[in-house]
Amino acid sequence: MRAGYGRIDVLRDVSLEVGQGELVCLIGANGAGKTSTLKTISGLLRPRAGRILFDGAELHRLTPSEILRRGVAKCPDGRRIFPLLTVEENLRMGAYVRRDATVGADLESVMTHFPILRERRQQLAGTLSGGEQQMLAIGRALMARPRLILFDEPSLGLAPTVVETTFSIIAGIRRDGTTVLMVEQNAYAALRMADRAYVMETGSVLLEGPAHRLLDDESVKRAYLGG
Repeated sequence: MRAGYGRIDVLRDVSLEVGQGELVCLIGANGAGKTSTLKTISGLLRPRAGRILFDGAELHRLTPSEILRRGVAKCPDGRRIFPLLTVEENLRMGAYVRRDATVGADLESVMTHFPILRERRQQLAGTLSGGEQQMLAIGRALMARPRLILFDEPSLGLAPTVVETTFSIIAGIRRDGTTVLMVEQNAYAALRMADRAYVMETGSVLLEGPAHRLLDDESVKRAYLGG
């Protein structure tokens, strides 16, 4: 896969695979192309070459809303909630492409999973704490009933105790059967919870393999784990 902005390619022959039910992480330095990879998969950035396949269907010619309908949701970096909408309105926005009759039931399910969101359901989302906003962003993504969730830097800007809670939530989503592809700045934590990982550098995949093996890789330790 190749993609970029303007005349500049930021992704060069990126090839990766995420199996059903896996938790796969992308790690690498700032500017390595991790976020651009997620943007391309979710349709926000159009690939210039290559194909993106999901469950055998081509995604690279579809719009972001069509990709969401196919079962691929994105939880963006910085949470990107709608600050002037209530918590409940934000959650319902996550289901805007759905036309089925179970949105209300899923809303109740998400608020059961995140009790704090039930308590805050009529509160403006912009008044929530950082950790509460992250829960809201995750809940909003779940409202699309995705089979694959793309997490972009879920720990960014959060307190350490909230980071631990966030990773626990993501691990639980995976245990419940949803496939996860995650970009994460905390490489050590990401590799500890992932099945497999890809290390990106300057728009290409430098290394790939089982996460536990990359944790022990000396080059990965030196570059990303402070070892």
